[in-house]
Amino acid sequence: MRSLRRTIQKSVVRQGLAVAVATSAYGISFGALSVASGLDVWQTCVLSLVMFTGGSQFAFVGVIAAGGLAAAPAAIASAGLLGVRNAAYAMRMSPVIGPGRVRRSLATPFTIDESVAVSLAQSTAAARRTGFWVTGIAIWIGWNVTTLAGALLGDVLGDPRAWGLDAAAAAAFLALLWPRLRGRQPLAVAVGAAAVAGLLTPWVMPGIPVIAAAGVAVALGWFDPRPRTTPDDDEKGMP
Repeated sequence: MRSLRRTIQKSVVRQGLAVAVATSAYGISFGALSVASGLDVWQTCVLSLVMFTGGSQFAFVGVIAAGGLAAAPAAIASAGLLGVRNAAYAMRMSPVIGPGRVRRSLATPFTIDESVAVSLAQSTAAARRTGFWVTGIAIWIGWNVTTLAGALLGDVLGDPRAWGLDAAAAAAFLALLWPRLRGRQPLAVAVGAAAVAGLLTPWVMPGIPVIAAAGVAVALGWFDPRPRTTPDDDEKGMP
């Protein structure tokens, strides 16, 4: 059993690091776009250090690029709307992280799309904890390093989209999501959430489509006929 657990843990670490590499590449795109929008290198780096949620950061610099510093209130509002999803992630990850104010405070900055996805893709409580911490910390380090690189090399790189860097994080997230789309319930959630987000995107401000898609997932989740399980239940059932 110990050998099996070590094998599972190593697999989780590899998954987390692989996602971190793909997501960190996306940081180059953010650094370059942020400087192009009018922020300097230090402002760009502080955004990644403190805000550290890719969607919110891109929304912020996108609004700044369109309206200048005068659009800062709208930029903050857009970033805040996208950041609301992290609060939902925190509630879902609470049993995985475990009790204790210190532990939960330390987990707060690392509660992002990728760390939650890697964690919830695992089948045992220990693997979920490992997936969360490895992915979150690795991405935080990589994201900040590549943000600095992108900010410094923005003029040399040109348009980051020409390199496909704007799709790196989305591709990594899709790779994590795809194996979980088994059965009617996950497919219904994925299709419904994607449809709502796609329909709203051209018409509403950034952040609202993400929240609406999450609402669809929550609504459909109430009708899930499968029995509820907890991380402890999963671990007890492990051979």
